[in-house]
Amino acid sequence: MAEHPPRLEINPPLINSSNPWATTLEDLRALHACPSTGAVTTRTSLVNGFAHDPAKHQYRFFDIAKQQPSPNSVSGQNASLNSLGYSPITLADYLGFIRTISDDLPAPTSKGFIVSVTGTPEEVAESYKLVATAQSSLQVPLSVEINLSCPNIPNKPPPAYSKDSLVEYLDHIQGVIAASPTLPRIPFGLKTPPYTHSTEYDGLIGALEQSADSAAGGVSPVSFITATNTLGSCLAISDIYAVDTTSSPGLALPGTGIGGMAGAPLHPLALGNVLTLRRMLDERKDKLGHIGLIGIGGVLDGAGYRRMKAVGATVVGVGTGLGLKGVKIFDEIEKGLDGQW
Repeated sequence: MAEHPPRLEINPPLINSSNPWATTLEDLRALHACPSTGAVTTRTSLVNGFAHDPAKHQYRFFDIAKQQPSPNSVSGQNASLNSLGYSPITLADYLGFIRTISDDLPAPTSKGFIVSVTGTPEEVAESYKLVATAQSSLQVPLSVEINLSCPNIPNKPPPAYSKDSLVEYLDHIQGVIAASPTLPRIPFGLKTPPYTHSTEYDGLIGALEQSADSAAGGVSPVSFITATNTLGSCLAISDIYAVDTTSSPGLALPGTGIGGMAGAPLHPLALGNVLTLRRMLDERKDKLGHIGLIGIGGVLDGAGYRRMKAVGATVVGVGTGLGLKGVKIFDEIEKGLDGQW
């Protein structure tokens, strides 16, 4: 019988995405305390941290219809643009944050953390091992999201656009699992960028099938896919008459103004990605049908949640909405569902 990897069990199936509003211990504590979230995703971290430069790495909210970015007000905004990279906080520190939250709990709970990580294949394999090792001494379940999709890292295209790169990452994770039989087996998944044509999907599915062919039982070791990250190469302009390509007046972000877009304008593309992936995974049911989908992109209310579930998301994630409204966004979404998760 085929050996399936551990499932990602989240109830209620509503979480935050890996984003700037899940950076600090206070952020994670508030998200974990929220009764309307079923798990908490950390901001993407590296083993050695990311060199954050506040002059370059910023975000703005804007109204997609009016193209009016605002650094201070969220009123009327429904989209976000960012030039952020990863978290300046190290993976070890995030595991420390989680331990602090776990130690404060009166009893073990099924509400856990998705630890988002990135780096080289070797660093990601080390990250998986560190998270899995931490699991045995915590009161909360852990899983690992491997972020291979950030559009804001210079000279480093998202690995999830390349089958060969995906295979390399999966090989390293499978190597750690095979070499460490006593290591707790925890779910891990891949965070993908927005795909816009068939060859990108084919590359991902091909890498997953190859991982299945090399795994015990012929089943991919991947438990879930997070789709999608922000869409890169986007621009929001506050005043078209003020744009100067050599400086930043009129641009939502400093420098070129180019960044990753999320929120309402990303929603249709995210829905298309989730639907397409669900169909392709189910077409390869024996090898890949067990893989769950975390649907992320422009979910701002109960209707957005229902759309994401309707196209095949196992769990729904919220990013821009969290930035706009804070943790109360999850309660608003739950109320909009009338108990119909």
